[in-house]
Amino acid sequence: MTRFWLGGYGPAMDGSAEGIGFLAGDAGREASTLSYRGAVAEAPSPSWLAQHPSLDVVYAALEGDAAVQAYARTGEAALIPIGERVAVGTSVCHLAVAPNGSSLVASCYGDGRVVRIGLDGAGRLAPARPDAAAALRAALFGDDDPDAAPATPPGDGVAAIDPHAAEGERVSHAHAAVFLPDGRVATTDLGFDLVRIWRVPATQGLILDHEVVLPRGTGPRHLVLHPSGHLHVVTEYSCEVFTLGPSPDGTWSIVSSTVATPIAQVGVDFPAELARTRDGQFLYTALRGSNTIAALRVRGGGDALEPIALADSGVDWPRHHLVHEGKLLVAGQRSDTVTLLDLDERTGAPLGIRHQAPVPTPTHILPVR
Repeated sequence: MTRFWLGGYGPAMDGSAEGIGFLAGDAGREASTLSYRGAVAEAPSPSWLAQHPSLDVVYAALEGDAAVQAYARTGEAALIPIGERVAVGTSVCHLAVAPNGSSLVASCYGDGRVVRIGLDGAGRLAPARPDAAAALRAALFGDDDPDAAPATPPGDGVAAIDPHAAEGERVSHAHAAVFLPDGRVATTDLGFDLVRIWRVPATQGLILDHEVVLPRGTGPRHLVLHPSGHLHVVTEYSCEVFTLGPSPDGTWSIVSSTVATPIAQVGVDFPAELARTRDGQFLYTALRGSNTIAALRVRGGGDALEPIALADSGVDWPRHHLVHEGKLLVAGQRSDTVTLLDLDERTGAPLGIRHQAPVPTPTHILPVR
């Protein structure tokens, strides 16, 4: 049996999820059905989930509560909170865990904060100090000891000091993070059209290394690391996918870009997640608005993309999706459903909807390890 943890929005965020949900399905590539088994841990709007790399511990971004909580797995399908929740920033919407399990990075859409939280040997969260907004201040204004700086107060995030916009013109919206092979962290700022590269000190916090500036108004949202070492970044406002690559000195830059699909309508369609196949041959992004899935083929050495297909997602407002066992699972935030789509193994194109399961306001799907 194939099993998944489900993130979702609760009543305080106009949803019906009661906490972290559990979804079960047939195993293997011939899987044909999905079944929602209810909430396995009470949590207020756990909109994004992340797995510890070596422990049976799951982390939840409690978006409406501006906090992160750790949960330990007990039995086949149960989670219990461990340790104390840690306050981060407004509308925390994404978590990324370090490959060695030493820390996680929380991205906060509401105030632009990017917060690094240490993890102990049992996977519990350590108190956060300081966040990336404090580190960015240190990088820009020359503070001597950014790790000793206090966390910035609520509402005083990266937006107030961004060097690429005049004050008041734009608002910072941190949206996702990924740990790079060299130990640094890449994050997106949807509001300022930036991908920031951070160094990770031995203590806590993050230190700004450099920034990659995307065209104004593109809105970089989520990003995925390709096996080739390139970063693919989907943009919420311009319906594009940018490919970033590192130079020998470690500086990242844009190497190519393409539309997610030639028929995407800017201002009507809003791409959400970006997911890839295990071998890195294909990428998929979901267009909220037309409620479609766009497939792209990875060309060259991972440095170029080509749109190849567009298909019905089978849901309303496809918030998240992932490739699993040769199929695509799609979470429909507004339709209260998760769909299972077949994928053509040779061409990468979605072939159609195999199954649809009712699920309360799903926002994220995480395979149970």
